[in-house]
Amino acid sequence: MLPTIDWQGDAIVMVDQRKLPGQELYVRCRTAQEVARAIRTMIIRGAPAIGVAAAMGIALGMRRNTAKGTRQYAVDFQKICDMMAATRPTAVNLFWAIDRMKRVFAEAAQAGASTEEIADRLEREARMIHDEDVAACRAMGGFGASLVPDGARVLTHCNAGALATAGYGSALGVIRAAVEQGKQIAVIADETRPFLQGARLTAWELVRDGINTTVITESMAGPLMRAGDIDMVVVGADRIAANGDTANKIGTYTVAVLAHEHKVPFYVAAPLSTIDLATPDGDRIPIEERDQREVSHLGSARLTPVGALIRNPAFDVTPHRYISGIITERGIFKPPYQESLKRALEAVTVEQ
Repeated sequence: MLPTIDWQGDAIVMVDQRKLPGQELYVRCRTAQEVARAIRTMIIRGAPAIGVAAAMGIALGMRRNTAKGTRQYAVDFQKICDMMAATRPTAVNLFWAIDRMKRVFAEAAQAGASTEEIADRLEREARMIHDEDVAACRAMGGFGASLVPDGARVLTHCNAGALATAGYGSALGVIRAAVEQGKQIAVIADETRPFLQGARLTAWELVRDGINTTVITESMAGPLMRAGDIDMVVVGADRIAANGDTANKIGTYTVAVLAHEHKVPFYVAAPLSTIDLATPDGDRIPIEERDQREVSHLGSARLTPVGALIRNPAFDVTPHRYISGIITERGIFKPPYQESLKRALEAVTVEQ
């Protein structure tokens, strides 16, 4: 399993996803500021992985501040949380993880814990968030594999694999689980503009695993569906609204519309932490606009003429009516999502 992110000694270590597939390099973040920069610059990416990184970054930052008084310690904690929250606005897992760390801090402070004890509790929580994500990915993979026929040709968009999570993957976890069950699966990976996560990351992961993988451009998905060469679509998610509308990497909406037109099942695989009941529908999901250079340049080479205007939204929203089912670690949820997703989260709250 790919070591996406790990806590080693006094540093958070993560594979630099900007360098793949050409180089497998690891970045050591020794401060909360360095972790925040890694999230913002997409050294680490993918909604679940961002949440894990933020939690570890908060814990690491507070571990380095234990010599301060209790009052200043609380001020520094809030500053670090705010810094993490400002890195990327769309992935709700980021805010979910920050809220978990805030609860742990508040409970420990209320109990009169020392700064050292608070730091210990924060580190335990961050490591728990990491381990829970790996377990969630394996669980949703098991549920999702039941939807994948033997011999299926599965289209995926962007990267929702081990690199986008703490390990194993969400959408790619479904594919991995199906392969582990002995099914013969062929994956078609959209290259995914403008950052090429599909071509660079999804293909790299799957080739390493020995899974049959073909990379295509976004513009090829429609003709392949019309030709009957795609049997199903599985994608990840950065935020799922209460009604099932789903934000994912730009281009996902187009794939969903094409799948609907050609009667190809379209599934979303994501942990429950990606579901945001406080956001009623996709129109309320904030969409990150990224650096124009990601579109205008390929590496150092300019692709567009100077003076051309550039749009670079990182995500789009797929309306729930195009989604055949949402695969989570608690099972597969079907429409009406307003009811099924609410029941899923209520069950978790009751258990906790």
